[in-house]
Amino acid sequence: MSKELVVGALQLPTLGMNATRLEFYLKKADERGVDVMLLGEYVLNHFFKEIRLMAPNMVKSQSKKHLELLKSLSIKYDIIFIAPMIIIKKKKYYKTIAKVTPKAIRYYEQQILLPYPHWNEKKFFSNTIAPLKDAMTFSIKGFKIMVFAGFELHFDPFWIQVTAKKIDLVLLPTASTFGSHNRWREIIKSKAFLHGCYILRANRLGEYSDENVQWKFYGDTMLVAPSGEVEMMLEDKESMLIETIEKDEILAHRKDWGFEKELKERENLI
Repeated sequence: MSKELVVGALQLPTLGMNATRLEFYLKKADERGVDVMLLGEYVLNHFFKEIRLMAPNMVKSQSKKHLELLKSLSIKYDIIFIAPMIIIKKKKYYKTIAKVTPKAIRYYEQQILLPYPHWNEKKFFSNTIAPLKDAMTFSIKGFKIMVFAGFELHFDPFWIQVTAKKIDLVLLPTASTFGSHNRWREIIKSKAFLHGCYILRANRLGEYSDENVQWKFYGDTMLVAPSGEVEMMLEDKESMLIETIEKDEILAHRKDWGFEKELKERENLI
């Protein structure tokens, strides 16, 4: 019998200090037996351009409250949460992804941030610029899972890790906007196919106005199978995705296409 894992993703705008919607969705997730729940970027905290206008203590309080809530929900429903979170240390902001389990909270500090003039997270946050380290990985129910930030999708070293570690599921929180739907869909589908893994992407909703430019975060939360096919997509409305992934589908794809086998043969000749 194939190993199965029930995964979920919440497609939401920024929650601010309001936790009511999280409670509503988690009750439904518990009924469906969700093992792992993914949230998009800037859902538990405001968008970084909005944070610039907020008092640091307010941001710190927001993060603290949501971490405590996720911890209590993780214990109550026995669900692992993967949730982007802004951490403040010595009055500096750090963009991280928190893994919250009933027993512990672990953080992955995003290693590559957007550096563009209109979207300069690299300048705003104090994340360390250093040689790349391994992304966050963990195992549950026989599935190997890797977590990295949406922008990091574009960099091959992370995908080398996916292949080397035989990752079954990549969790990808994003905050994509500016009509980039098709580009993100095609990259995710291609990566899932080439690396023989499922990819679960959670993209936030909401809008932000900046110098007469409207930023619309469009959703498109999706689960893509190793075949490169989209198994489920939420489009542009607040909602929750819940799907079951199967180990046999991953193993069959890798066997049929044999990408890793061909590489391994050549490694042995070195």
